[in-house]
Amino acid sequence: MFIIVVYDVDVKRVGKVHRFLRTHLHWRQNSVFEGEVSRAQLYEIKRSLQDLIGEGDSVLIYEFPRRSFTLHVIGTDKSPAEEVI
Repeated sequence: MFIIVVYDVDVKRVGKVHRFLRTHLHWRQNSVFEGEVSRAQLYEIKRSLQDLIGEGDSVLIYEFPRRSFTLHVIGTDKSPAEEVI
């Protein structure tokens, strides 16, 4: 499945969340990651993020059965699609 992860966490935890997600997904732009994962990998990502975030933090995970959408970039593409894993 293909997922997009968007997060808004306290500045004290941004680095930890970013480093963790970078080990599993492709960085797209500030606080946005994407990539193909298995059901087991998604479970691990969700479990680990629960341990990393604190009160008031927010993580959204959009799950798609496959990458069947069109991306329209307006402005600078900070992380071009050819880098997607």
